[in-house]
Order: sequence, then C-alpha cells, then structure tokens
Amino acid sequence: MYNSSNIQDIILSGFSDLQQFRGLLFMVFLFIYLFIVFGNGLILFLVLLNPSLQFPMYFFIGTLSCMEICYTAVTIPNMLSNILVEKGLSFSGCLLQAYFLHVLGVAECYLLTLMAFDRYLAICKPLRYSTIMTTGLFIKLVIVCLLWAFYSPVVEMVLISRLPFCGPNLIENIFCDFPPLIDLACSDTRLLKMIESSLSSVIMLNFVCVLLSYMKVLFDILKIKSKVGRQKAFSTCGAHLMVVVLFFGSIGFMYIRIGKFYSADYNRAVGLTFAVFTPLTNPIIYGLRNQEIKKSFKKLFTCSCLKYN
Repeated sequence: MYNSSNIQDIILSGFSDLQQFRGLLFMVFLFIYLFIVFGNGLILFLVLLNPSLQFPMYFFIGTLSCMEICYTAVTIPNMLSNILVEKGLSFSGCLLQAYFLHVLGVAECYLLTLMAFDRYLAICKPLRYSTIMTTGLFIKLVIVCLLWAFYSPVVEMVLISRLPFCGPNLIENIFCDFPPLIDLACSDTRLLKMIESSLSSVIMLNFVCVLLSYMKVLFDILKIKSKVGRQKAFSTCGAHLMVVVLFFGSIGFMYIRIGKFYSADYNRAVGLTFAVFTPLTNPIIYGLRNQEIKKSFKKLFTCSCLKYN
C-alpha cells in the first residue's frame, strides 16, 4: 500500500473535553471491558465444556462471544490508553484498526443473521431442525461468514491507503473508521463514499431479512398451544432480537446519515454504543437470561466449591 500524505499521525478526539473526569472514565470503561471479556469468555468456556450445550444454537452463542472479545480488543484498549494519555495513532495503525473493526462488525452481522435462521428452523421446522442444522453445516456457515468478512473491506482499505492526506488529522470519535478517514482526504472521494454506502445498504438488508425471519417465528409462536412453550420461545427470540436491534441500530446511526456534519458528542455517543455497550449486552442477555447457560454455570460453580472443600 502506498500513501502520499503529509499526515503521519491521526488524532482521536475521544474524551478530550472531559479530561477532568479521565480517572473516573478510565475506571468505568476498564470495568466494562473486563466484564465483557470475562462474561463472554465464561460463556465460550461453558459452551465448549458442557455436553448439554453441544448444540448449534449454543455453538452460535459461543462464536458470538468469541467475536465480541476480539471486537472489543480492537477498540477499547486503545480508547483506555487515550483517556490517560492523549496520543495519536499512526496512519497505518488507524487504517488497520478501521479494517479489523469492519471485519469483525461484518462477521457479527452475518452471524446474527445465521442465528435468526437457526431460530426460524428450530421453531418453524422443529421436525427437520436436527437434520438440517448439523454441526457440519454450522462449521461451514461460520467459515464462509468469516472469509467474507475478511475480504469485504479489502478494496475500501486499499483505496483509502492511496488517498492523499494533506489537511487536518483529527477524527471526532473514540476509534478509527473508514468514513472519517475518507473525509480527511484532500481529493475527490465520491467513489469511495458510494462503495461505503453500498456496503452499508447490504448490511441493513441483512437486518430486514432478520426482522422478516423473526416475524415468521412470532406468528408460529402464537400457534403454540402450551403456555410454557410459548413463554420459552418468546424469551429466547426476544433476547436475540434485543441484540439484533441494538447492533443494527448503532450501525444505522453510524453509517446511514441524512446530514453531512454531526457533532462530536453525537459521534462519540454512537461510537460508544457500537463499540462498548452493544458487546456489553451479549454476556447479560445470553448469560444472565439464558436458563441453560445459568444452569451450567451453577453446576460448574457447585462442583468447584465441592472440589476445594
């Protein structure tokens, strides 16, 4: 990659206007980050360890937990460092952060779509579920999802790396991303903005597919005669839908914008929702609200206590 630029570093505004609270901000976001890593790590550990969770639904949840750990590792450690000491990222470092942010974001988008398909099969086609959604199919779907995610931002990354940057080097957000980098370029970027809009439209198309899938699931749930069965199905799908709406909603606010300029507070709020608060919901919804995972954790905790006593 070649970049003819006068800019050596990219400055992230982050919390520059809240420096008097930097100690408090650091502690709060450090706690959130540790909770995300520990919570998602625990879910992944339980899914791998417990035979009662060796089903595609929990494989998807475990994969999502693994993605969330990687996803937050791309953004939050640098954000924490920037809170304590304001320093710039190299242009290459900023571009790589934006690339991996897109890779993991796209992978999560398609994984949530696959999870919606999994719930559709489980509730609408229960007799055929075990023959269709096998472990082999799960592995193939996840591999395709990851390969597409790694390749999808490559063209955009290469094109941005070749842009000339000769003006300001400030990004009003907590992490690097392609759109603000494009805005810093001092050349015609209409082609890149069209590519970015096209990719965002594809992502939001997945959201429409997910909603249609859950609408079909909802109609089938209402046909279930057992009250307990309806409640269990509603609980499972409702939890999945909460994650989906929060994730795709933050993407919509970040990449599909009506106006050209937005305030630093708006960018920061949307960035925090996308990079911090959305990953935080995963261990809460799939850990604290999932009965099978809670049972597995209690069993593991009880066995550990008996072992050491």
